[in-house]
Amino acid sequence: MSSLPWLHPERVALLQQQLRRRILIIDGGMGTMLQGHQLDETGFRGERFAQGHDSTHAHDHPGDCDLKGNNDLLTLTKPEVIRGVHDAYLAAGADLVETNTFNSTRISQADYHLQHLAYELNLEGARIARAACDAAEAKTPEQPRFVIGVLGPTSRTASLSPDVNDPGFRNVTFEELVLNYTEAAHGLIDGGADVIMVETIFDTLNAKAALFALSELFHQRGVRLPVMISGTITDRSGRTLSGQTAEAFYYSVNHARPLSVGLNCALGASDLRPHVQVLADTADCFVSTHPNAGLPNAFGEYDETPEQMASVIAGFARDGLVNLVGGCCGTTPAHIQAIADAVRDIAPRALPSDHAKAA
Repeated sequence: MSSLPWLHPERVALLQQQLRRRILIIDGGMGTMLQGHQLDETGFRGERFAQGHDSTHAHDHPGDCDLKGNNDLLTLTKPEVIRGVHDAYLAAGADLVETNTFNSTRISQADYHLQHLAYELNLEGARIARAACDAAEAKTPEQPRFVIGVLGPTSRTASLSPDVNDPGFRNVTFEELVLNYTEAAHGLIDGGADVIMVETIFDTLNAKAALFALSELFHQRGVRLPVMISGTITDRSGRTLSGQTAEAFYYSVNHARPLSVGLNCALGASDLRPHVQVLADTADCFVSTHPNAGLPNAFGEYDETPEQMASVIAGFARDGLVNLVGGCCGTTPAHIQAIADAVRDIAPRALPSDHAKAA
């Protein structure tokens, strides 16, 4: 894969240049922002999927299946809402915005009987983010903006059985995951993503399927994009759901020669710190983290303020642990602005190769 030329070499060079100059800011929670719109079933359906609606898209209707909660579908039914979220994070200082495609695979969309929309969801998700980044960059050309095409973990796991009474059972195969990720990545690339991020990885075997899919797709197209990889430590045990420590996770995916490896979701910044430290001490690529705004409270809400979160992440930066920082569940543009302000004057983590050159 590394022998292939970049699809957009000038954009890759610009991104790498920025990463060596400063700590870059990833956007915050998409779902958190969408919940604020309080959309009902009609809002999620829009005109295209309106119940009883007769149009050229009649074949897209999922019948009696509820669509409320399918945030990725808003890319098609409420694109102005998704664009607004991207614009808000860019205005807050984000250098990179993530596409609204976390669940835009056939596997995940099958829950809503919309699996046939997987490619379109990724294509349009990338196009919306691309337009937002281009508009922001035109206003502030000194601050380039980049689109992260998101490949989420899917709603299934290749390593674990969903049936406690049958530990050998799997409800998805590696090959099925590869096909899902290939289709999604096609859409992200066609829509204009600068980077592909395999994120919120709770099962490294799922991630390996995504990385294999990307490798095969890049070879098929004859060009490649930078790849970011971000796992999730599911609790304070310090392991992913499939049982790996941060160090083991890194060594399991480093063969893909990623632009960055990091951790996101599940925990707040304070609880993630020791695991980010492990990556910073181990990884020979850039290191990222976009934590939650603390742990959820009894109502499933996140209480960590922008100032609290920014203070902790500033400590990551001062100790030379990170190259990219942002937010996940519970974070808002206010969190991202506070984080951007807190790390603005702090040098990014130096790569081990840079230390070697200086020696």
